[in-house]
Amino acid sequence: MAKQLKKGFEYGKQRCTAYPRFVVERGLVPHFLEMNLPVLASLKVGHPLVGEKPDAAPPSVDFGPLINSQKVEELHAMMSEAESKGAIPLYKCRLEPDMFLPGQDVSAYMGPCSFLHVPRNCRLYHNEPFGPVDSIVVVDTEEEFVTEMNVSNGALMASIACDEPETARRIASELRAFKVGINAVRSRGDREETFGGIGQSWQGCFVGGTYLVQAVTQGAPGERLFGNFPDYTLLPEKR
Repeated sequence: MAKQLKKGFEYGKQRCTAYPRFVVERGLVPHFLEMNLPVLASLKVGHPLVGEKPDAAPPSVDFGPLINSQKVEELHAMMSEAESKGAIPLYKCRLEPDMFLPGQDVSAYMGPCSFLHVPRNCRLYHNEPFGPVDSIVVVDTEEEFVTEMNVSNGALMASIACDEPETARRIASELRAFKVGINAVRSRGDREETFGGIGQSWQGCFVGGTYLVQAVTQGAPGERLFGNFPDYTLLPEKR
């Protein structure tokens, strides 16, 4: 899991298939943190060409800047709100000066952060941060687990880490996620699998407009079509 979590920070978690929220059984929280916090501390953020010299490789960088400085400000606002309402900051990365060029503008850079017990009345609880900010939710029962996993009313991806296969399969069937991995991460672009979403996560698939909708909805005869297709009845061939 440590290897999977580190890989999840590629591109600063600026992907709709990143894993920014972890629902953990209370008895497993110490074990999860023993694995998770060292992963966060190991991540290096900075300019990829810092220290580059002839015949010498540049220092390893796990990810660089976010999309812009406004995104960093947005994430800081979400974190400040959560902390002011009682969230516990478990980890906050400090940007290291030696990972940047002299005098470089670092306003678009942000290292990994992690929070425990984010209150329900915070944006960080309900909204996808789309950046390197994780939240950890603690539960005691299977019912609480399913509820917290479904709080976003639809996800592209979800994964369950469980050593009881039957329990994992039963829980997976109750999750509102387009793809669910059991003891493995999933990707929307997994080869030879249908591409799509479920619930609110499907909305982003329509940014391509009418042609994208038609390409997705025109399947082979008898083929199952996934997704909500909110404008499906408006297509010319379905009027």
